[in-house]
Amino acid sequence: MENPYEKVQSNILARIIGNVERLNQSVVILNQELRRVNTKNKNLELMSQMCENYRESVDFQLQATSKKQDPL
Repeated sequence: MENPYEKVQSNILARIIGNVERLNQSVVILNQELRRVNTKNKNLELMSQMCENYRESVDFQLQATSKKQDPL
């Protein structure tokens, strides 16, 4: 005796498989974008550190030469 719900179950399973494939594609795209954002953030962090180091160097040089003035 055949399962009367076999065709319905097969269709539902096919829809689930299709949805999972689309979900996987979306996750791959999301991961690529997150990698891109992380790369940009690393560059931004590096630039921020460079600016901070420059500011500290300028402060040190101004103090060493006694030319540092109080802020206005």
